[in-house]
Amino acid sequence: QVRLVESGGGSVQSGGSLTLTCAASGHTSSRYCLGWYREAPGNSREGVASVGIDGSPWYADSVKGRATVSLSSDRRTLTLQLNNLEPEDTGVYYCASSAWACTTVPDIWEWGQGTQVTVSS
Repeated sequence: QVRLVESGGGSVQSGGSLTLTCAASGHTSSRYCLGWYREAPGNSREGVASVGIDGSPWYADSVKGRATVSLSSDRRTLTLQLNNLEPEDTGVYYCASSAWACTTVPDIWEWGQGTQVTVSS
């Protein structure tokens, strides 16, 4: 079992930046990947970025070039830096982990409680 706790959300103006942090505890070494999802009002939850066991990052097209995801060497801290934020980035951001893939919701094994990000124009 892996427990995930997010922090770092908040309100920011368009064009600003935020860094989200996920503290992972438990058997993180048994998880293939950790990543970030977001759920905007009225939309389904979607993948934003993730890091695999080999350290390779994945980014959704909507954040490519604006996001940097990183995982600490002990696999217990996952960060997501988002730059040049847009109102479309507004939503609840969730940390997620999986033993085999992090790209779609059905793949996910554990979720954090979420942190709100609000971008105003």
